[in-house]
Amino acid sequence: MMARHSIILDCDPGQDDAIAILLALGSPDEIELLGITTVAGNVPLGLTRVNARKMLELAGRSDVPVWAGCDRPLIRTLETAEYVHGETGLNGAVLPEPVTALQDGHAVDALIDLVMARPPRSVTICAVGPLTNLAMAIRKEPHLSQRVKQIVLMGGAIELGNVTPAAEFNIYVDPHAADIVFRAGIPITMFGLDVTHQVLVTAERLAAIGAIGGKVAEAAHGLLDFFNRFDMERYDTPGAPLHDPCVIAWLIDPSIFKGKDCPVEIELEGRSVGRTLVDWWNSERRPPNAMVMNEVDADRFFVLLTERLARL
Repeated sequence: MMARHSIILDCDPGQDDAIAILLALGSPDEIELLGITTVAGNVPLGLTRVNARKMLELAGRSDVPVWAGCDRPLIRTLETAEYVHGETGLNGAVLPEPVTALQDGHAVDALIDLVMARPPRSVTICAVGPLTNLAMAIRKEPHLSQRVKQIVLMGGAIELGNVTPAAEFNIYVDPHAADIVFRAGIPITMFGLDVTHQVLVTAERLAAIGAIGGKVAEAAHGLLDFFNRFDMERYDTPGAPLHDPCVIAWLIDPSIFKGKDCPVEIELEGRSVGRTLVDWWNSERRPPNAMVMNEVDADRFFVLLTERLARL
């Protein structure tokens, strides 16, 4: 039996973040969700900090603590993605207003406190939004890099970007934070666009989620149905890529994915700002700093997701 992962989910909900939250909550044998930290990204912080609690309320898990974090990138001006996610970030479903208040204090301090309070190398940070909170935590607590077990993140790409020709959204929003994280010496597993664009919410897969029944699956179906519209039109694909839940799915069943260790750098200047420069063949003979995923069994991924949503 695989060990249970104790995780902090750092996110910017966003429909795909919302599904990642539900997948974690539906997998208690594999995932212990210590808390959720929110950051500005898909939509501003004022919405992400509410959206995370809406998903917990929907799943009957308002006991999971939520902290609000950074409301802007380290250096750059915040760019958001309402054109993908809608003006609330969670368009497509009517969700309950959260009853439980935000936790006191800042998400950066919560990240530090949760990691430092646990045994060394026992907490995994799942980062599925811009990496601002995590970078600030690494800078604020010098010992954090020696205490975190691993970072599993959604961001970047080996090849093409989705917000510019070179850059994926999460890294582009705060490339300076990403640079800090990738240089921190913490084991990283990276799910970029090359793998997440293989996990498409087709009509058949969406119908399977809708067929589960119940308020959680109904909401998930509505969120994904809305989420599909932008990417299907932009990429002429049969469904939108379900980015963020890949991070949680890998922790539950790593055999669904394949990748390899690579050196990764973040471009900080010019037209390619925010690009993850992945040396796939290690042509420069540098030490790898990330396991970069590039293959997924999408059918197995959706079987897992549908099964876990049915538990909620």
